[in-house]
Amino acid sequence: MLTLPLAVLQGFGFLTLLQSQGVLSGLTTFDFVTNVILIVAGSMLLMWIGELVTEYGVGNGVSIIIFAGIVATLPGQFSQLLFSYDPSQLPLFIGFGLVTIGVIYAVVVMTEAERPVPITYSKQSRGGANYGSSQSYLPMRLNQAGVIPIIFALSIILFPQMILNILTAFDLPWVADANAVVSGFLANQWAYGAVYFTLVVLFTFFYTAVTFDPDAVSKNLQRSGGFIPGIRPGANTSEYLGNLVTRLTLVGAGFLGLVAVLPVGMQIVTGISTLAIGGTAVLIVVSVVLDLIRRLDAQVSMREY
Repeated sequence: MLTLPLAVLQGFGFLTLLQSQGVLSGLTTFDFVTNVILIVAGSMLLMWIGELVTEYGVGNGVSIIIFAGIVATLPGQFSQLLFSYDPSQLPLFIGFGLVTIGVIYAVVVMTEAERPVPITYSKQSRGGANYGSSQSYLPMRLNQAGVIPIIFALSIILFPQMILNILTAFDLPWVADANAVVSGFLANQWAYGAVYFTLVVLFTFFYTAVTFDPDAVSKNLQRSGGFIPGIRPGANTSEYLGNLVTRLTLVGAGFLGLVAVLPVGMQIVTGISTLAIGGTAVLIVVSVVLDLIRRLDAQVSMREY
């Protein structure tokens, strides 16, 4: 429901930005409205295709489309590196390659990492039959929020610039000064990286708090006759799970923040833009591949059964 108005707003801001940069010129009102409609129609078409892939394919359709868009840019980035290759920069390129491999490995480990909480189910009597106690565990993921906090943080950081780009069409006197302030902030890599890291950490805690409810988990365990060994059911279990998820989220949030600001840090250190290293792109690519592998394994297991 929100896709249509957001697409109209961003399409308007995108075209206004291109006009202010001189990329587009001489557009009449009719031409401008036509281009906004084209951008909105393309967004809705992509969303529809994503929903079809989710319904009839394997994996999340929208994530796969974003994954394909990221992977499609890699040949162009590698060709640029190849054409601008200088033998004196060979150690730098080797260092970038090692950092990229290390980041991918760390993302895989942190994405798959989980803290198993042991659960014991007491003896139960159903239909005249007694069932003995059983052991299980509750998997607590280290990174429960995934890539969502980075997307939220980027949206918040870039939102003022998008709004100011839209307001430039109305020739307001204060917009130019505000635009200069926002552009100066985005150009200051230290300030941008610090705010970006802080927002990612905050949104990780916020999203985890929204998606994981210790009280609900505690009540479900109590209803099913399960309890954590050494922890009383009810309020004590809820408090234990809340403290545990806070500690896990602290580690996951710190990792997400470091991965998000890694390209900024590399650019500060080397002076070279390294968009292919770290950041949202690696997280999305790795998460989609892992999810796709899990879904394919599930499909194969179903066929075998």
